[in-house]
Amino acid sequence: MLEIWGRTTSSNVQKVLWCCSELGIEYRRYDAGREFGVVDTEGYRKMNPNGLVPTIRDRDTVVWESNAIQRYLATRFGDGSMSPADPAKRAIVDQWLDWELGTLAPVIFPVFWGLIRTPESKRDYGAINEAAKRLTAAFIILNRQMSRSPYLTGDDLTLADIAMGNSVHRWFAFNIERPKLLDLAGWYERIHSHRGFIDHVAKPVV
Repeated sequence: MLEIWGRTTSSNVQKVLWCCSELGIEYRRYDAGREFGVVDTEGYRKMNPNGLVPTIRDRDTVVWESNAIQRYLATRFGDGSMSPADPAKRAIVDQWLDWELGTLAPVIFPVFWGLIRTPESKRDYGAINEAAKRLTAAFIILNRQMSRSPYLTGDDLTLADIAMGNSVHRWFAFNIERPKLLDLAGWYERIHSHRGFIDHVAKPVV
C-alpha cells in the first residue's frame, strides 16, 4: 500500500491527498511536520533530505516534492486523463505545475504567513498589503487562463487544477481586498464538485 508522510493542514500534502482521491488510490498516511515532528529523524531524512512534507513510498520507490509526487501517481496509477500522454497536452499541464511553484507559491506565502501564522499584534499590514498586490497580479493571470475552459487546461480536471486548489481556497479566505475575478470564482465553485477537494482542501485555513 502507498505510504504518505505529512500533516493534513499542509497545502502540499493536500495536493497529494486530493490526487489520490481522484485516482482512487488507497494509502496509509502518517502525521509528520510542524507539531508532529518526525521530519528531523534520521529515518525520515534518509527518505527526504530536505526534512519537509510530503514524502511518499510506493514499494521501493520514494518520492518527495508535491508536484513530482502528483506526476508519479498519475503516471503509475492513472489512465492518462490527469497527466496526458500526448507531449503537447502534457507540456501545458506541466507549465502550470511549474507556474504554481515558481510564481504563485512565492507571492501567496507572505500573505498567508502575515495574516494566518502571525499574531494580529505583530502583523505588518503595510508589508502584507504590498504582498497582496503581487498576489493579485498572479491571480489575474490565473483568472485569464480560467476564462478559456471549464478547467485550467481544458474540459477535464488535471494535476494543474489540483496544484492550484489550496492557493485559490486561501485567496477567497484571506481578509484582503480582492478584485472580482469571475472566472476564478467559477472555477473555485466547480472544483467543489470533486470529493477529494471537499475532503482534503476545503478546510479552515490554519
